[in-house]
Amino acid sequence: MDVCDPECPVARASDVLSGKWTSLIVRDLLSGRKRYSELQRSLAGISPRMLAMRLQMLEEQGLVEKTTYPTVPPKTEYELTSAGHRMLPVIEALATFGAGLPSRVGA
Repeated sequence: MDVCDPECPVARASDVLSGKWTSLIVRDLLSGRKRYSELQRSLAGISPRMLAMRLQMLEEQGLVEKTTYPTVPPKTEYELTSAGHRMLPVIEALATFGAGLPSRVGA
């Protein structure tokens, strides 16, 4: 049996995209800059804490850039970096794969 080395590119990518919400956040940011509230509305069921955690993780990985404007109330926007945009083919592949799965009626 092969041992999965932590430096394996698939393992590293999986670490970044792991979790229920991460790929959906990336999907939403692929269309452009979004405010925190826009992301929360588009991701029905995500808690504010989880969204903040995932965005912070993506920011720490250099995949998302956060801009805070000094307004009252403060305005915060998120957008993918050039490295983040390299996830487009991954998200497209997930969409293609997902389209071929049976529908989750009642899920």
